[in-house]
Amino acid sequence: MADIEIEYDASRSDLVFDPDQDPEEKRAVRQNYRALTRNIEEQQTNLNDCTADDLLQALHTADNLFGKVKGPQEATLDSHLLLMASNMGAQKARAMKSGSGAFDVDDFVSKLITFMGGRKPVEDAAPDDSDIEQGDDGNALLDWDRIGRKALAKSRRVPAMSFMLGPLSIEQKKRTTANRAKLEKNKNEERKPQELKEEDISRSENETTKNVLKLEEILEQEGKTNIFQFVVNPNDFAQSVENIFYLSFLIRDGKVAFEVDKGEPMIYICEQPSDQDYAGGLKKQQMVLEFDMDTWRRAIDVFNIRESKIPQRPPAKTKLGDKWYG
Repeated sequence: MADIEIEYDASRSDLVFDPDQDPEEKRAVRQNYRALTRNIEEQQTNLNDCTADDLLQALHTADNLFGKVKGPQEATLDSHLLLMASNMGAQKARAMKSGSGAFDVDDFVSKLITFMGGRKPVEDAAPDDSDIEQGDDGNALLDWDRIGRKALAKSRRVPAMSFMLGPLSIEQKKRTTANRAKLEKNKNEERKPQELKEEDISRSENETTKNVLKLEEILEQEGKTNIFQFVVNPNDFAQSVENIFYLSFLIRDGKVAFEVDKGEPMIYICEQPSDQDYAGGLKKQQMVLEFDMDTWRRAIDVFNIRESKIPQRPPAKTKLGDKWYG
């Protein structure tokens, strides 16, 4: 900062307007304020080179200058200087906080590679790790199964297809003014969405009720049976999922009981509980059944399922408006 000479008279520290102040004194005060303002403006352009001590020194200098302020013009210069100093202090505070809690991508990737054994040479591997694959650099390939098991311990959610977030595949959005103009010209080609009527919803509910009653009738004939042997259709994964969906209504209404007998999940027809049973302490319990395509294939192999106990249903068709959809 440039040196500013200030002569502060303690006997005149009262902040009283003085229209008869010495003109030379007023000129010196203005000159010192403008010089101090220029210094702060230079520090704002080079914020990284400015320290907290520089800002504190500027405030002390302005405080000493204020002792000689006796007119409105000098007071305006002082207020402008304080506003600039406060803004610069706020910028310094934001700069100090930025990055303190940021996520270090490089450090995370480095730790992730080490956790998956990517930095371990193949010759240093354990004797029982003979099946470790070797990369081009002589190190073991990344063990993605290990990080997968680590993630599985935190979440039991079935992996599903979804959109990826991040700058991996960002495309510039393009305006579709040409298509909009074409659509306005060819209004005869416009199509309205199919209207969903109340009878369409009722038809779908009736279809669900019919399939639930069908499952109840088949289970009565089968008796106590393994849940997978009952719901799995070895020829159709989608219908196996539908069978579990329909079975859930019977379990929810208390018409079918579910229990684990000697480590095997079993279901059977039971007497539906009454309101007195619930009043006597009977409580409903909920369970989430995880069922994906790998579980479906494994159930077919483990229980040797060759045909479905629930007959194959024709592909469902839904009528929306005047059209049918398969």
